Amino acid sequence: MMHLFSEEMDKCSGADSDPSTQPTSSEGTLGRHLALRLVEIGATDVFSVSGDFNVKLLDQLIAEPRLRVIGCCNELNAAYAADGFARSQGVGVCVVTFTVGGLSMINAVAGAYSEDLPVICIVGGPNSNDYGTHRILHHTIGSPDFSQEMRCFQPVTCYQAVVNDLDHAHEQIDTAISTALKESKPVYISVSCNLPAISHPAFSREPVPFSPSPRLSNPAGLEAAVQLAAEFLNKAKKPVLVGGPKLRVAKACGALEQLANACGYALATLPSAKGLVPEHHPHFIGTYWGAVSTPFCEEIVESADAYLFAGPVFNDYSSVGYTLRLKREKAIIVQPDRVVFANGPAFGCVLMKDFLSALAEKLNRNTTAYENYHKKSVTESDLHNCGSNKASMVNVTFQHIQKMLSDDTVVIVETGDSWFNCQKLKLPEGCGYEFQMQYGSVGWSVGATLGYAQAANNKRVIACIGDGSFQVALQDVSTMMGCRQRSIIFLINNGAYTIASGIQDGPYNDIKNWNYTGLVDAIDDGEGRCWTTKVRCEEELIEAIAMATGEKKDCLCFIEVRIQKNDKSKELLVWGPRVSAANNRPPAEPSENLI
Repeated sequence: MMHLFSEEMDKCSGADSDPSTQPTSSEGTLGRHLALRLVEIGATDVFSVSGDFNVKLLDQLIAEPRLRVIGCCNELNAAYAADGFARSQGVGVCVVTFTVGGLSMINAVAGAYSEDLPVICIVGGPNSNDYGTHRILHHTIGSPDFSQEMRCFQPVTCYQAVVNDLDHAHEQIDTAISTALKESKPVYISVSCNLPAISHPAFSREPVPFSPSPRLSNPAGLEAAVQLAAEFLNKAKKPVLVGGPKLRVAKACGALEQLANACGYALATLPSAKGLVPEHHPHFIGTYWGAVSTPFCEEIVESADAYLFAGPVFNDYSSVGYTLRLKREKAIIVQPDRVVFANGPAFGCVLMKDFLSALAEKLNRNTTAYENYHKKSVTESDLHNCGSNKASMVNVTFQHIQKMLSDDTVVIVETGDSWFNCQKLKLPEGCGYEFQMQYGSVGWSVGATLGYAQAANNKRVIACIGDGSFQVALQDVSTMMGCRQRSIIFLINNGAYTIASGIQDGPYNDIKNWNYTGLVDAIDDGEGRCWTTKVRCEEELIEAIAMATGEKKDCLCFIEVRIQKNDKSKELLVWGPRVSAANNRPPAEPSENLI
């Protein structure tokens, strides 16, 4: 998993790009061992904010020529960037200082946990001599108990290691990293600030490469689950397949496509799984999102007499305020290591990818549900423009973004009305798509764009960000410029937290307008690493996109799209009140059961 780097990353590393000019890294040190481990697992970019507790560790990481240490503007964005990097490369890393840095990034770590992303969170901790004393240190709450930060990380990481002695450091670091990879969740590593550059016999050799034991299905359970599923689905007249977000952690996207090819069922995606289900598949029917599904998809899925959900998560947002009209007795729910049948048995220790691949060989081909959809659906051009209003700058904008998509692009979508507008985009084969629907942290996309663009050097990131979200996390546009990235940011400016106003309107959703292009230009400070423009109509938008994909294709492009405050997607207008109703249920009302 070694990676080579371009010489253009002049601002992204404390080390020169020519290995011959690198400082000689200290052999046999804790920091050297950690650097080699990160290179080995493919975490070749480390997103950091320096502080007095982590600078010695950063020195050790910078000394490794195969690592890029990227200084970010704040810890929250550094962790968002590690999240974005992990989505592309399979693992991400952030390095910050003790407590003030760690607690600043914890919100982003929680989001990575919700999305099953292995992010290695490294904190420079207190000097090892200060543990067990009654000394009061800075960057603490004034208590000699230094465990506060670690305890805060426990709910949002799958493993925590406090490395404050060299004898056990090797084991603690390796266990943390291997656990992150095995569980596909973030881990926390605190390293005492005085230890990174000290030699120790445990680090005297190159680390033995990781060789995690492969996870295996229970053969008997797998066979029984496949047999029962085949019997259930082969009896159905119009079964459907629906992909969910856990396809990623199960590494089962290919297995689902294999199953869809074999059985001929109509294939849909949950909104949170967009980008994981192949939209170029001939039987793909769109996004199943209850009342805000793509045209005809809701009817086809809910009228099916059997449905297989692969890796679903049914929360209040994805269920449109618990209004999905699904019946438990019709469902097979396949999770990463478990298969649950319609009001029937459950089989544990059965891996999703094994189950879907084996099931593909047992199902009779049945195209009835897709044929029903095909009869109801209209042509692709009509579908794309369905409900579109040329006076709506939102609709116009996303129609033109659709034309930009190819196998060389990745779409990153911020929490907000862009959720709904981007669900309508049809992704060509090879086009990436990322958003954070489970956690929905406003501002996530800025750091995620930075991190993903660092990992995906061969793809151009197209980020769709609302003005409210941009105000939360805009600082690391500076880091994008420093790294000479060439992403295209569409800033959708309507002067409000639009998704929040769709749920419940009020003055708390209003946002003071900024001169966003002027602000980004000020960050660039005349260096010519970013091109900005402000558009108010379709003609200006067309010109801006032509410039961003033509003359300015090799630099960061920032396109501010000014729209009216009430210019919302019709899906948000339907979804918002239903979510609001779910939020405002009276205390005596019993909780609903989802499928």
